[in-house]
Amino acid sequence: MKYQPNMFNFKDKVVVITSGARGIGKCIPEQFEAAGAVVCVIDLLENDYFVGDLADKDTLERFAEKVINDYGHVDYLINNAIPKMCGIDSCSYEDFENALRVGVTAPFYLSKLFAPHFADGASIVNISSSRDRMSQPQTESYTAAKGGIAALTHALAVSFAGKVRVNSISPGWIDTDYTVYEGADAVQQPAGRVGNPLDIANMVLYLCSDMAGFITGENICIDGGMTKLMIYHVDCGWKLDS
Repeated sequence: MKYQPNMFNFKDKVVVITSGARGIGKCIPEQFEAAGAVVCVIDLLENDYFVGDLADKDTLERFAEKVINDYGHVDYLINNAIPKMCGIDSCSYEDFENALRVGVTAPFYLSKLFAPHFADGASIVNISSSRDRMSQPQTESYTAAKGGIAALTHALAVSFAGKVRVNSISPGWIDTDYTVYEGADAVQQPAGRVGNPLDIANMVLYLCSDMAGFITGENICIDGGMTKLMIYHVDCGWKLDS
């Protein structure tokens, strides 16, 4: 799948992206750059702009200061951080706290740090997860963080009313290697396939564009319809082992 350069024009727009060095986070800056934007990434992994820990307050402040010193303003903030996933049996206090710092506190604090510097027509897009509404066992830290950022989205949208639009995306099963699945893995989703990073990146760019100018405070679930499929015992060949 290739980006279509005539779909969006973000020439010289300044885009800040957290955890932008791999997976969905890598695809998003690639699409913005293809549309003409300048991208500022923060990630623990090596990247071309800023390496740092999103759980650390001083790091967030240094990162924001660098962005403003380099460009003077921010057009779009994409909070894509990936909190640690661990469950009630093994998750320590420190693990859970770190997940919330990365997944909720950092997006809040970056929004606050950039608040005086958002340009006209600015937009924030928070990456939540379909786990903000459904769960597997032993996923409490990740699920709590993703639920938190989904709720933070509408709170920020109200506080930033008239200045910054704020929306969130809840991805479902996204295969970052673009693997094509067949059989049950594909058909368990009404769309008939597993998602890929472009499914999310394209929506991020749309929500930042003028085409989405009347959308704020919303959460958009991109999961191939999986969270809408009702499953009963023996329905569609599924069986629950008691």
